[in-house]
Amino acid sequence: MTDTPAAYAVSDLLDILDLREVGTVHTGWAVASPSESPTAAVTADIATATATATAAVADLAVEVGAGSRVARVFAGPSQKQRYQRTFGGQLLAQAIIAAGRTVAADPAGAGRPLHSTHTTFLVSGADTDEVHYVVEPLSDGRSFSTRRVSALQHGTLLAIVTASFQEASPGLDHAEPMPAAPSAESLPNVAEALAGVPEPYAVVCILDGPIELRHVEGHLYAGARPDHVARQGVWLRSRRPMPDDPIIHAAFLAYASDYSILESVLRRHGTAWSDPRLRQASLDHAMWFHRPGRADEWVLHAGHSPSASGGRGLGLGRMYAADGTLLASIAQEGMLRLKG
Repeated sequence: MTDTPAAYAVSDLLDILDLREVGTVHTGWAVASPSESPTAAVTADIATATATATAAVADLAVEVGAGSRVARVFAGPSQKQRYQRTFGGQLLAQAIIAAGRTVAADPAGAGRPLHSTHTTFLVSGADTDEVHYVVEPLSDGRSFSTRRVSALQHGTLLAIVTASFQEASPGLDHAEPMPAAPSAESLPNVAEALAGVPEPYAVVCILDGPIELRHVEGHLYAGARPDHVARQGVWLRSRRPMPDDPIIHAAFLAYASDYSILESVLRRHGTAWSDPRLRQASLDHAMWFHRPGRADEWVLHAGHSPSASGGRGLGLGRMYAADGTLLASIAQEGMLRLKG
């Protein structure tokens, strides 16, 4: 079948992040009060939560009393992908929104921005079906709130995200300077960079996506680069203005980080995304949000890879606002294999 833009057009990210709440679950994982008529998918995911989360919440249940805490359940659509699997950045971004909704709704959590996420990706989901997010409140202290989010689809646990929120407070302050890089405006946009590249790669590589990307050292979509260095810079921003809500900007940056965090591994080994031998999957992801920033303004994602071994590659990155403010740090390990 011929790949077409319509087949792979990425939904508007704000629509993807517009989750709906479908119910609540006690720490014992019995349905508490569905906010809509349970569908087969919701029922299957709650049943999976019952089977998989009992051990995870056992200590909490002993400490605070079984059934005394309530987890909220949200649902979000999946983006259509070329490879017919859920995109890890989508799962992370939606989990951030779901967790943030529960913190913002708690009077004790008012004014607590997201400061870190730690994610383990377990299996891939289907890109045609929605995902359910079970948000468990692990703690709400005087300064910090912590949530554990389980992403489920058709009874399968796709990913687990731990998100931590903190009240703004004074303290020690320093930041690694932004590396030298040409301005985003001086670099070709994706359409210009991919001029003459045949389908499907021009479609796959974000021409119809929510992110505008401009690679400092040149893209890796349709061919390898000759430099073989384990570092790169990518300017990124959303293609449209975004609301002022900080959690939406944090979710977008987390989503965007998964696009290019492992490219420094590929660049080091002279490999491109278009290499038919390449097999890749995200294994885990961690992100620390240092300072607030806007995802609809240019952000430099400066990345490098300190190691690749055993079929895995590690990517590290820092995100800077155009004025040099360090916004976030990222670490991700992925499976990267070249099949003969």
